[in-house]
Amino acid sequence: RHKDREFAIKFFKMFADADCDFIAIENPVGIMSSEWRKPNQIINPYQFGDPFEKRTCLWLKGLPKLEPTNIVEPPKRTEFASGKSMPTWYADARTLPKEERAKLRSKTFDGIANAMAVQWSSYACRQQKNSRELLRLNTYKKLCASATEQRDCLVVV
Repeated sequence: RHKDREFAIKFFKMFADADCDFIAIENPVGIMSSEWRKPNQIINPYQFGDPFEKRTCLWLKGLPKLEPTNIVEPPKRTEFASGKSMPTWYADARTLPKEERAKLRSKTFDGIANAMAVQWSSYACRQQKNSRELLRLNTYKKLCASATEQRDCLVVV
């Protein structure tokens, strides 16, 4: 189990250290907060229209935090004799075979997935458009500066 954890940490950091403008790593609350750094954001499915509780960490590079899209009431938690509690859907998964339990618990809820797709793709497109416009403007200014008659140039794109 220790080797699996070490591999998972290295695998996580491979993405975190990637040479990319936009990175979003989604992972449940766990060791990465202490092994690497705290997440930029912690979200729950009930903030995005799915009536479930599952704290999910987001580590972001070049992307804004997700804005909740449809906050709904999370269902009641299952309470144990010890006084501890957990989301009922998560507690019910304890009765499933190990593979099914892992698959269910790793689920990314539709509301979160949709919010990621809509919010981050539109943000990344705006950023790329702004970068292209800035590149065009800088290129045009260089052309103007090299002209014999130096003057300010205005470019509308």
